[in-house]
Amino acid sequence: MKIYVGNLSYDVVDEDLKNAFSPFGEVAEAFVLKDKLSGRSKGFGFVEMTNQAEAEAAIEKMHGAEIKGRPVKVNEAKPKTEKGFHGNSRAGFQGGRGGNFNGPQGGSRSGSKIGNRSSNRGS
Repeated sequence: MKIYVGNLSYDVVDEDLKNAFSPFGEVAEAFVLKDKLSGRSKGFGFVEMTNQAEAEAAIEKMHGAEIKGRPVKVNEAKPKTEKGFHGNSRAGFQGGRGGNFNGPQGGSRSGSKIGNRSSNRGS
């Protein structure tokens, strides 16, 4: 069973997670997620335990327990879902006027008074 562990101190490393959960049973894997660019912890991680009953006991006992001075949030990990931006990769970025702005009337200005002034003043 895969377990989500949140609200981790940025000082927590993989080995700390494994050590915190191993008293409850066999830990197959434990890792803290890190930012790809900075390498800094994202403040959460996952623990994979081989036995369902042991994992459930670990969740119950570890939720609210402190790891490196911070109370952690622990629950069963949910499968990752694909999320697009607002459910659609282009939603929210559709533009206002479609790039064809012709002024407030939306048409050609050839019929305006400015374009029809006579150049023969005073004749």
